[in-house]
Amino acid sequence: MTTTRRDFLKVSAITGGGLMLGVSLPGGVGEAQAAGTLYTPNAWVHIADDNTITLISARSEMGQGVYTSMPMLIAEELHVDVQKIKVDIAPPGAVYVNALLGAQITGGSTSVRDGWEKLRIGGAQVRMMLISAAAQKWDVDAAKLTADNGVVKGPGGKHATYGELAEAASKLPLPDAKTVVLKDPKDFKIVGKATKRLDTPGKVNGTAEFGIDVKLPGMVYASLEQCPVIGGTVKSFDASKARGMPGVIDVVQIPDGVAVVANSYWRAKKAREALTVQWDEGSVAKLSNASMLADIRGASAHEKKINIKTTGGDVDAAIKGSAKSLQAEYVSPMLAHATLEPMNFTADYRDGKILLIGPTQFQQGAQGAVAAALGIKPEDITLKTTFLGGGFGRRLELDFIVQAAQISKAVGKPVKLLWTREDDTTHDFYRPMAVNRLAAGLDAGGKPTALKFDLTSQSITQRAFGLPKETLDPFMAEASVVPYDIPNMTQDMYIHDAGLRVGYWRSVSHALNAFPNESFIDEMAHAAGKDPYAYRMELLAKQPRFANVLKQAAEKAGWGKPLPAGHKLGIALMEGYDTYMAQVAEISVSKDNEIRVHKVTVVADLGRMVNPDTVDAQIHSSIIFGLSAALYGDITLENGRVQQTNFHNYPVVRMNEAPKINVTLIKSTEKPGGIGEPATALIGPAVANALFAATGKRLRSLPLTPEKIAAA
Repeated sequence: MTTTRRDFLKVSAITGGGLMLGVSLPGGVGEAQAAGTLYTPNAWVHIADDNTITLISARSEMGQGVYTSMPMLIAEELHVDVQKIKVDIAPPGAVYVNALLGAQITGGSTSVRDGWEKLRIGGAQVRMMLISAAAQKWDVDAAKLTADNGVVKGPGGKHATYGELAEAASKLPLPDAKTVVLKDPKDFKIVGKATKRLDTPGKVNGTAEFGIDVKLPGMVYASLEQCPVIGGTVKSFDASKARGMPGVIDVVQIPDGVAVVANSYWRAKKAREALTVQWDEGSVAKLSNASMLADIRGASAHEKKINIKTTGGDVDAAIKGSAKSLQAEYVSPMLAHATLEPMNFTADYRDGKILLIGPTQFQQGAQGAVAAALGIKPEDITLKTTFLGGGFGRRLELDFIVQAAQISKAVGKPVKLLWTREDDTTHDFYRPMAVNRLAAGLDAGGKPTALKFDLTSQSITQRAFGLPKETLDPFMAEASVVPYDIPNMTQDMYIHDAGLRVGYWRSVSHALNAFPNESFIDEMAHAAGKDPYAYRMELLAKQPRFANVLKQAAEKAGWGKPLPAGHKLGIALMEGYDTYMAQVAEISVSKDNEIRVHKVTVVADLGRMVNPDTVDAQIHSSIIFGLSAALYGDITLENGRVQQTNFHNYPVVRMNEAPKINVTLIKSTEKPGGIGEPATALIGPAVANALFAATGKRLRSLPLTPEKIAAA
């Protein structure tokens, strides 16, 4: 892989007409390279002779704004106008590893948290190298020079562009990352300021390339017939009708199914419909929603209890000795990712090497999986990441990438594999079903004395990354521990494989755990005869950041003030990825038991921000995504077959259903938190709590459908 990176840098330097200046960052050791380049471990700055500056984003752009925020961090210390630079997405390589996730992955709301310091250090190192090069050229003290807007200036009117200095700068020693002095945040000119996104023009004028847009010379198209039961395999197939249809080039079998290859996508799809395939459906064919739920409910009787956290003394004894006790079970369904761009990838296999182009959140994983599937070396794989038409965790998976590679090798041509929406909905890696059981004890005044929390679900990390069994999965434990001052608490998990493949879904386990926790604290408030907001505030005296966002959200939503007739409020609170957030949902319920969410008030404290404009957009996006799940999201299984196929029976919130969203961002000097996901997890319990306020009905399973409300 080092050879591949070196080759990449050499080619970049030659074809770009300039030089690649590297940045050496904490966690890696710089290595001098040939052709006037520096090999470095995390981020890159490319300065061409014409002073064109290209900054490399090590994270995939899937709408969350890293194409702008990552360069902003570099540009701040490099002293260049971010609106005048170009951006490229990084190729695979350990140099671009996300330190918080241990791989080159875009996910977990980690991009800014991972890049906050190291990308600024990178920009500062390159600026220092440019200034040193100018100092040597002019034989002056470097301390007398300044760098700004792509130009180094010195005494007597001396000046040189970054491009003019790039070659000399690249030959200088790399400044030690530990000695680099970064700007004081009070001096920031770019970071923390609302900035227009760099990818907007391309997305408006159509020049931005998504995976579905990729075209290669001689490219053909593939449509893949997969078993209707996930994991099933081909026993036999008859392609005689398909082979005789217009435009069909070939029909090939790969491990996941039978692919029809044609000179257009539509012809490939129509010919695929003419296939006759006999399937071995495998063990998943025995599964249904009812059987999976029953299996998960009973798993705590035989699976190992894994403790997440325990505070105080004997929780069971404390509950038993309380003046009042309560308990509840909450159920979260399986969910699909439903990205608006269906799964697709383009592959071109030739002479033992392959070019891969498309949308992925996991570059190293894609490279490794394709190498294993084709029996080639990772260094013989070139992968280019396009823009992603949504990711939400689905594009962490590698199935569709491997399929494209296998089909290209089989037919000997560049192939674009494109899934249908139905393929996508019925062959996802679904967010797992979960059962949460909670119990609490209250004293005579209604104050909680103890809280017990149990989660039973599947471990995505076991499937995806080989986490050993009976090991605590941190990606199941998110938002399981509440911030409230309760003297005796214990949170436990039971990991149980229910039989269907599962995957990370936007907000990961925050959504699974915030829904029961924030609904149950409302149940405790009701049992105590207290207002849900006031009850929470009484328990947050030791948590100022939580208390601040909760108080502001309640005030801005008009908590306790008159509302339009039939409108009620629900509140929810959570910390996720170092972001503290409160949401208040204002809803009404029709005579037909349909929930209408009119307004959502959000207050978020995510520490320092890179681009507040994107933060605001991310919160809006997360709420719509989470609201879709809360009101509609439900993947069901019968005889191993997913029953939902498209947006008509797996709906998402549409424009006419979208609430007004008011966002307040707290100014903070704390370290940056993640913002791409937390809001997704909070909207469900906020709406469920508002539903109880409106109807007196406590729904403990999602989605919050009219049928469930009527039956409650």
